[in-house]
Amino acid sequence: MTFSKLLKASALAATVALAGCAGTTTPPNPDIVEVAQSAGSFDTLVAAVSAADLVDTLKSDGPFTVFAPTDEAFAALPVGTVETLLKPENKDQLTAILTYHVLPGKVMAADVAGKRLSPTTVNGKALKVDGRNGVKVDNATVVSADVAASNGVIHVIDKVLLP
Repeated sequence: MTFSKLLKASALAATVALAGCAGTTTPPNPDIVEVAQSAGSFDTLVAAVSAADLVDTLKSDGPFTVFAPTDEAFAALPVGTVETLLKPENKDQLTAILTYHVLPGKVMAADVAGKRLSPTTVNGKALKVDGRNGVKVDNATVVSADVAASNGVIHVIDKVLLP
C-alpha cells in the first residue's frame, strides 16, 4: 500500500469513527441541565424544568446550587401530583416549587458541614439546611453531594421540596 493510500484509509477510518461517536459524546464541560439529562435518574426533574421554561436559566452562567430530587422522589408524591403540576395552567406553581430547589451561587457540602443555615432560594423563600449529621435540606436528605457542573453544583436529594 502506498503512503497516499494509507493516508486516505486512515482519514476515512478516523471520519467513520468520529461520525459513530457524534451523537454519544457528553459536552466537555456539561452544565446543570446536561448533567441531569445524562445521569438517567432525573427524567421527571428535567421534564418539569422544561415545562416551567427554566432550561435556559439553568444553562446560563450561574453559578447555581441545585437540590435535585430523583425520579423516585417525584414518584413518592401523591398520585397525580406530577401530572397536574406539568399542565400549562399550573406553570406558576411548578416554577415556585422548582426555584425553591435552587440557590444562587455555588454551595459545596463542605460549606455547610457542621452548620445549620437558612439560605434564601431563587424563589425568595429560605430553606432549612442542617449539615451537622450528613446534610438535610428541609425534610430531604442529600444522598449524593457535590455533583459538578460547569455552571454550579448539584446535590441529589431523596424528597421533593415544597415551599
